[in-house]
Amino acid sequence: MTYCVAMSLDAGMIFASDSRTNAGVDQIARFSKMRVFHAEGDRVVVTLSSGNLSITQNVLSTLEQRIRSGENARNLMNAESMFDIARLLGDALREVKTRDGPYLQQNNIDSSATFLVGGQVRGEPPRLFQVYGEGNFIEATPETPYFQIGESKYGKPVIDRVVTRATALSAATKCVLVSFDSTMRSNISVGLPIDMLVYEADSFGIKVKRRLDETDPYFRMVHDRWGEGLRRVFAELPDPDWA
Repeated sequence: MTYCVAMSLDAGMIFASDSRTNAGVDQIARFSKMRVFHAEGDRVVVTLSSGNLSITQNVLSTLEQRIRSGENARNLMNAESMFDIARLLGDALREVKTRDGPYLQQNNIDSSATFLVGGQVRGEPPRLFQVYGEGNFIEATPETPYFQIGESKYGKPVIDRVVTRATALSAATKCVLVSFDSTMRSNISVGLPIDMLVYEADSFGIKVKRRLDETDPYFRMVHDRWGEGLRRVFAELPDPDWA
């Protein structure tokens, strides 16, 4: 399984994904679920993926091949808007699932896949989309500025309590890491390392891109202090007096 989060805020965007895949308790591997398409000064596009690994890798390889072909056909690096990019991703997902899906189903293999795609193309503000397995998609709004895919339930409460469209990038980054820590605490199918990218609005450059593993001092600090803080606050709550 996996866990991915993307946020579209006034100050910019945050993308984060774990890198654990598993097909059983003894079939665990690491694959990055983040892909970045960047043209300095023109666009930054980031995809996060969840679901069948062969499907998601084939979708991204199809998109990359169309960029490399140099043809005049529309691709991620010449599309005029993030809406067009979300549509290209959805079309590629339909194409791969139409080709491979029936064969996977014959062997009782789940072919479901979901993507988050966001970023900024020059001439429009940053935008974020969730692309479903059928190729259709929705866009984040000021009222709903973030999307999650994969094992989302454990990391959702802290985001709902903390993040709004006006949240600063530094605070939102911290919240995302707490969300991942909470998810990994409750679900062993999500694990380190975490790929994280922070994009500042209208910069058309990548502010932060890093991989956090077990040795990262900041993530270790977040893990320790968040756990200690929860236990302290719980202990400070008064006991119920219902007698």
